[in-house]
Amino acid sequence: MQAARATSRLAFKAGALREGSRVLPSEVAVALSYNGSTHAVMMATPADLIDFARGFTLTEGIASLDEIERIEPVETPQGIDLQIWLTPAAAERQSRRRRSMAGPVGCGLCGLESLEEAMRHPHPVPPSNLSMTAAQIMAAMAELERHQPLHDETRAAHCAAFWTPEGIRLAREDVGRHNALDKLIGAVAPERDGAVILTCRTSIDMVQKACAAGFPILIAVSAPTTAAVDLAQAAGLTLVALARPDGFEIFSHPHRITPEDAAHVA
Repeated sequence: MQAARATSRLAFKAGALREGSRVLPSEVAVALSYNGSTHAVMMATPADLIDFARGFTLTEGIASLDEIERIEPVETPQGIDLQIWLTPAAAERQSRRRRSMAGPVGCGLCGLESLEEAMRHPHPVPPSNLSMTAAQIMAAMAELERHQPLHDETRAAHCAAFWTPEGIRLAREDVGRHNALDKLIGAVAPERDGAVILTCRTSIDMVQKACAAGFPILIAVSAPTTAAVDLAQAAGLTLVALARPDGFEIFSHPHRITPEDAAHVA
């Protein structure tokens, strides 16, 4: 399946309707099935789906990456079934906690059976010596624009990128912000000594996923929710938001961010 395709449309400009086309991102039903049983169905862009399966499995606490035996994407008339096969021990755990989650792209917590699951606290972020200067954060935000080909083509996709002191290493895009982050985590895990950058708002579930992957710094272009800030503070995650090429705001654990002129907060 294609990640994007041209679609006919009428455009109203200069007082007249004109025929033409616009490239739009594809959105298909993607089932995540574990050892033959469907666990969740997400609407996602049909690209980098192996990364998606790996990242979703890790960030949802279903299994560690070394407990995944194989992943087989199966295309069907209705969508794509990601058939994920776990080790016997992991499969037994999964069968005990199965839940139904039919998730539209705007929601990463749909169908949860309990409030405790929705508000789960991840393990603390592992110790890390990673730090960023103010200039590095702003340079990363400027560089991010060059890693969003699907967004450039469609203006309808989110991006999650992995930054190290050498710059942005790789990025993943999807119509769903949660899916983009899962794809990124699946691509880079188990590596975690870097910052993750998001082109979306930071809700509690995005913080949960970043913490589950072990990232010490999370940077987003939009504002966080109060629950996201509280969780980041409790988990030891440095949360930077409202980040632009000319500035940003720090909401938790600012010790990892160093102003280059060594000036302290006014």
